[in-house]
Amino acid sequence: MLMPKRVKYRKSQRGRMAGKANRGSTVAFGDFGLKALEPHWITSRQIEACRVALSRKMKRDGKVWIRIFPDKPVSKKPLETRMGKGKGAPEFWVAVVKPGRIMFEVAGVSRELAKEALNIASHKLPIKTKITARPDFE
Repeated sequence: MLMPKRVKYRKSQRGRMAGKANRGSTVAFGDFGLKALEPHWITSRQIEACRVALSRKMKRDGKVWIRIFPDKPVSKKPLETRMGKGKGAPEFWVAVVKPGRIMFEVAGVSRELAKEALNIASHKLPIKTKITARPDFE
């Protein structure tokens, strides 16, 4: 699963997800992309599930780009622990995704296969998504 090799700070604050994505909102590498329509935290497990689904559906033809990276640690306190005594230990990593962000891109396969693969990958995610094509793609 994806996670940073090292980080400056072990724990981070939750932050806000207001507004739309101001970068990463166009299909840049592949021919088709999966665009987020809602703000959400996407975990490294969900990203890996999408990657596996895409590569399985495309039978390892074509190429897949993952345009998001889980660089935010999410901490949790253990179950049945009383309040206080500091912040919990980091449990998993998430990527902060805002509406408009292209999360995955594919190339080298037909339009039908790309749409099927991205549709299957979208079912692995907790948000509404839209399949988009490169503007100059015929």
